[in-house]
Amino acid sequence: MSNKYVYFFGGKAAEGNGKMKELLGGKGANLAEMCLIGLPVPAGFTITTEVCNYFYANGKQYPAELKGQVEAALKKTEEVMGAKFGDARNPLLVSCRSGARVSMPGMMDTVLNIGLNESTLKGLMERTGNERFAWDSYRRFVQMYGDVVLDLKPTSKTEIDPFEKILEELKHERSVKLDTELNVKDLQELVKRFKKVVKDQKGKDFPDDPLDQMWGAIGAVFGSWNNNRAIDYRRQYGFPHDWGTAANICSMVFGNMGDDSGTGVAFTRDPATGENVFYGEYLINAQGEDVVAGIRTPKKIAEMKKEMPEVYAQLEDVRSRLEKHYRDVQDIEFTIQKGKLWMLQTRNGKRTGFAAIRIAVDMVDECLITQEEAMGVGRIPPDDLNQLLQPIFDPKAKREAKVIAKGINAGPGAACGRIKFFADEAEEWVHKNGKGVILVRRETSPEDLRGMQAADGILTAFGGASSHAALVSRQMGKVCIVGCNALEIDYQKRKLNVGGQSLSDGDFISIDGFTGEVMLGKVATKPSEVVQVLIGKTMKPEESKVYQQYAKLMGWADKARGDFKIRTNADKPDQADQAIAFGAQGIGLCRTEHMFFDHIKEMREMILAADSAGRRSALAKLLPFQRADFEGLFRSMKGYPVTIRTLDPPLHEFLPHDHKGQEEMAQEMGVSAHVIAERVKALHEFNPMLGFRGCRLGIVYPEITEMQARAIFEAACTVAKEGIQVEPEVMIPLVGFATELKAQAKLVRDTAEKVFAEKKQKVKYLVGTMIELPRACIVADQIAAEAEFFSFGTNDLTQTGLGMSRDDYGSFIKVYMDPPKLKNDKGEEVPQAEFLPKDPFQVIDFDGVGGLMRIAVEKGRRTRDELKIGICGEHGGEPDSVKFCYKIGLNYVSCSPYRVPIARLAAAQAALEAKKKS
Repeated sequence: MSNKYVYFFGGKAAEGNGKMKELLGGKGANLAEMCLIGLPVPAGFTITTEVCNYFYANGKQYPAELKGQVEAALKKTEEVMGAKFGDARNPLLVSCRSGARVSMPGMMDTVLNIGLNESTLKGLMERTGNERFAWDSYRRFVQMYGDVVLDLKPTSKTEIDPFEKILEELKHERSVKLDTELNVKDLQELVKRFKKVVKDQKGKDFPDDPLDQMWGAIGAVFGSWNNNRAIDYRRQYGFPHDWGTAANICSMVFGNMGDDSGTGVAFTRDPATGENVFYGEYLINAQGEDVVAGIRTPKKIAEMKKEMPEVYAQLEDVRSRLEKHYRDVQDIEFTIQKGKLWMLQTRNGKRTGFAAIRIAVDMVDECLITQEEAMGVGRIPPDDLNQLLQPIFDPKAKREAKVIAKGINAGPGAACGRIKFFADEAEEWVHKNGKGVILVRRETSPEDLRGMQAADGILTAFGGASSHAALVSRQMGKVCIVGCNALEIDYQKRKLNVGGQSLSDGDFISIDGFTGEVMLGKVATKPSEVVQVLIGKTMKPEESKVYQQYAKLMGWADKARGDFKIRTNADKPDQADQAIAFGAQGIGLCRTEHMFFDHIKEMREMILAADSAGRRSALAKLLPFQRADFEGLFRSMKGYPVTIRTLDPPLHEFLPHDHKGQEEMAQEMGVSAHVIAERVKALHEFNPMLGFRGCRLGIVYPEITEMQARAIFEAACTVAKEGIQVEPEVMIPLVGFATELKAQAKLVRDTAEKVFAEKKQKVKYLVGTMIELPRACIVADQIAAEAEFFSFGTNDLTQTGLGMSRDDYGSFIKVYMDPPKLKNDKGEEVPQAEFLPKDPFQVIDFDGVGGLMRIAVEKGRRTRDELKIGICGEHGGEPDSVKFCYKIGLNYVSCSPYRVPIARLAAAQAALEAKKKS
């Protein structure tokens, strides 16, 4: 039995359904589903993702069975639509659209009006009685096919698209501004010039055979799966390259047949704010690409209520039915042909973090979804919570700012940065200088993806809330303004003229994604509403709807994650206070060396000391400072555990390495510069991160560990006497041998007993270790005999596990994650598999470093079954890493204060995923 590669949909029947996204792609599966629930969908068929993978695995050939299956499905399509593909009298025209299992807006290709030639063009005119419409459809087809299939594109970033250049030249010759002002003879001339440029640049005539056109489009759609922008997009969002795309052949319905026709894109709720309003745009007498491309600024969907009341009522009904059916916000495309509504697509809508939370909370309140469903990663990616914590413009500063233009607010937030007109230059500037770029374009295209990703904000002159810039920026969580028609952009001169101002590449502007305002220069910002309520206390909870929705979601998340704890990395009371406000349940890492930098003179005195007595004398001066710091942390934590790491970095980090700095230190310390230089020389190491640091410092200089332990326990006793519960956890870093921990733990425990006797006060405490060496993972069973807790230091565990320095890996990591394309035997460029899917210092290397962690957990608990285990590396606030930690049985993660909410939601999602599997 041959494989089924083609699935028909049309009328109220379909061979596929909405659950078949892996095979039919999201577009094909949802077209089938809309047919099954009785919505008006033009008939057609989907060629599966399996064909795409076969196409690449077999030198861009197709399975033998495919041609016959396509012909059979095409015949069914003709029967449903009452027209015949390629027929001169009653021609059926089709589109060919890509469709992966996840939405990749604008990253792959589409071709419309396939099947048009001089013969079918006459049939289209006779059938519709509309000569202008027919020629307009033909010129669009030649232009799109020439671009997508024949690859007639600009050769540089400053060159205008060859077809757009011809179009603009003709409009100039005819003294018109809009495409719709061109008459039939103008459109005939346009087609003639389009075909000539194809012949001149490609050396062959434009194809006339409808079947050749269709197969050319199918090949181009499959080919677009591996174009640069699609590869970049998959790498950015972690989608596998072997998924493939489906190709959807769908009967054409036309929005460019006159003033009773149109096309549009809409969301069932506002994707920027989450408000429960019908949100979208449409154009009269246009085809679908006109709306998304952003070349014409469309009308708001609400205006259709007056312009086409019957169609609007149908759309409102469709909106309601789709939301109830899919139980999520839908992003729909539609065409109106001679007053009849046709649905071309539905998919779960991309939304901002603001919108995601409001929509999820509202849908629970509306009984559309459950609390658990509201927290799904598909609805609220944890990193989207970042958007609620980012600054907004300060109202006073904004009132004083000069507003130079206003557009459509497409992505909320406040962004300030230097103007960059080209995506590659924006990316290059950010790579060299960090953030701080506003990408300014006439309109964006999928080729701009990497620059959009690098920029803080995006500003376009054309397009509406459904344009490419708006869709992609919302998904990325970028501040975005579109349709700012006042902008006059000259790419050649790298100039922007607006509001009487002439701005150049590198000049500063500020954009407000809440209001659509563009302002001159840098405008000061203030904390977000959530931060104002929780941290600044300058706003009451009842005054902020955003905070109320955030708090409700966080409450659900805390309930879902159960006993899995979220701690914070904090060295000072103000950091601890912030973390508690964000929901932290303890400190997972206090880096004591940060405290020493505040008392650098005493620290340097200890380093310069020639013997133990000298070091003890200097450490005695440091003791009260350390004790006071710990008292502050214990008070802020109000009974939550506080994990304090003993001194970790190499001592040379506390000394100046330049001659001027050494002279200044010598003067301050009352010694000669030579003494300082000799001590720096003595402490020099070729590989300091693997040298004299961590527990090795405490073993060679036990008085350091003794002083720190005394400071911890004296502080704990003092705060405990105030009636505040304390729970110190002393963490010994860089342990690789059980004997190292045993020696350091004895020092800590002996010191604790001395302090308790002196203070006549006891507190509960733990002594444990930071697991950050491969050997520690392998012998975790031995180490656990002494350790009462483990905490993974995944920064160093990644360095030592991968043999990769986090200080030096920048020179090659980009190539590892984004390798250049390779050429196959035919000289065609094909994507090369990534050496690393993600930066291992941002996301845990689950197989390698994660494998070491699994060993440590399993062996450690074999010795001590109630062993408390957490993570305190930077990975502790990264969502996928949090979920991995939950999966392997850790008790907590620890991260910076502003990552705490993200970790809370990620942990809840991990718990819900585990519950679903069980």
